Amino acid sequence: MDPQTEKIIFAVAGVLAGALGFYIITFLIRQVSRRKANTILEEAKAEAEKFKKAELLVAKEEVYKLKESFERETQETRQEIKNQERRLLKHEDALDRKADLIQRREKSLEAQEKNIEQKGREAEEKRVELSQLVENEKRTVHTISGLNKEEATKQLLGRLENEMQTEMVSLINKMREQTKENVEVEAKKQIALAIQRIASNHTAEITVSTVDLPNDEMKGRVIGREGRNIRTFEKVTGVDVIVDDTPGVIVISAFDGVRREVARRAMEKLVLDGRIHPGRIEEIIEQTKKEVESVIMQTGKQACYDLNVHGLNQKLVNLLGRLKYRTSYGQNVLEHSIEVAWLASAMATELKLDTNLAKRCGLLHDIGKAIDQEMEGTHPSIGAELARRFEERPEVVDSIERHHDTANPEFIYTVLVSAADAISAARPGARRESMETYVKRLERLENISNSYSGVENSYAIQAGREIRVIVNAEKIDDKQATIVARNIANDIEKELKYPGEIKVTVIRETRVTEYAR
Repeated sequence: MDPQTEKIIFAVAGVLAGALGFYIITFLIRQVSRRKANTILEEAKAEAEKFKKAELLVAKEEVYKLKESFERETQETRQEIKNQERRLLKHEDALDRKADLIQRREKSLEAQEKNIEQKGREAEEKRVELSQLVENEKRTVHTISGLNKEEATKQLLGRLENEMQTEMVSLINKMREQTKENVEVEAKKQIALAIQRIASNHTAEITVSTVDLPNDEMKGRVIGREGRNIRTFEKVTGVDVIVDDTPGVIVISAFDGVRREVARRAMEKLVLDGRIHPGRIEEIIEQTKKEVESVIMQTGKQACYDLNVHGLNQKLVNLLGRLKYRTSYGQNVLEHSIEVAWLASAMATELKLDTNLAKRCGLLHDIGKAIDQEMEGTHPSIGAELARRFEERPEVVDSIERHHDTANPEFIYTVLVSAADAISAARPGARRESMETYVKRLERLENISNSYSGVENSYAIQAGREIRVIVNAEKIDDKQATIVARNIANDIEKELKYPGEIKVTVIRETRVTEYAR
């Protein structure tokens, strides 16, 4: 083979080898690129799947929150509808009872009219008979004594005058006793009618609230690192947060009902949100305070609307709403005030008085309890000062200031409010008191009475609403007995705290014993 041919062969072989190498290299590069593309595609798919799951979880949380909010609003709406139905049923029952009462009164008036007509006819007959007897007596006296007509008339009239004076005194005493009996019976009747017309349910309230937790891990988040979250929460709200071993719950304790409600609502929001740190805590609490203030104002307006009490100053309306979160011996003060207003109105209706004014007096009688924890003085004096400041009527001011019989009332509405207040507080289950406190109060009542000289024994009766004191008749006379009763009542007012009023009865009697042998 010649050299030229070999060169050609080698050149062709080189070209083929180069082409083969280029093809192999190109093939390898394509394989590597394809693997990298598949890897990138798989990673993108995995990342997209993760993003999809995260977005789906967020969407589910939003749906859960919306569903929970809808259910809560639905429940509140249903409860409001039930309350409206309950109030309508009460009003219908009251109207039915009032219609029956009017019918009975009409029948009673008809019977009384007939009785009066009958008595009028009998009186006319007796007057005619008496005139005839007087004429006969005149003629008889004139005939027997021989007196002239003028002298006989003068003598007869003098004798009749003495007899009539004796009969008049006897009749006056009889009418006075009968009037006392009728007044007492009528007063009991009015109170009984008012109690029958106003029937309320009572639930004793407590000074703690509970917040449910989704799991026990949330307790650690509420406490925070080194307790910073719980310290911030307690500092801003002014309540005590109790986190103990009780599963799934924490306790919020405070005697101020408004602060406790703010704390409860804020804690529920924080638990639901899940982001718990000092900054978020302060933000949620500020929002909740505004929310509770709005609820307080709406509650006060609703109470005024339900009772048809108009023209109240906005400050008084706000204080009425605050009474929703104030309790007295476990009894809700706002519900108690509304009940007193209805009771006073019912009694005012029977007495033909201004029912709207009676409602206003009853609704505001405990208004001082809304701020008595912030100011010095008793709630009647604080409430009366508020009523004067906002130019309430004198009847309202007197009902607030003297509904606990601290002084003689100036208006009859004060008496009605005092009676309604005692009825509402004395209902079974209206007020809560521990057995230990109850026994101590009874013992203290008897000790105060026994501390006075001349007192032989004292007994607390009627569940501590009355104290009967037996004194030595030789050491204490009637005037001193009155002074002892007043002093005991003053000491009880100063030293004890109790619902309603306590009656002090001092008994002084002389006993003489002899034996027949």
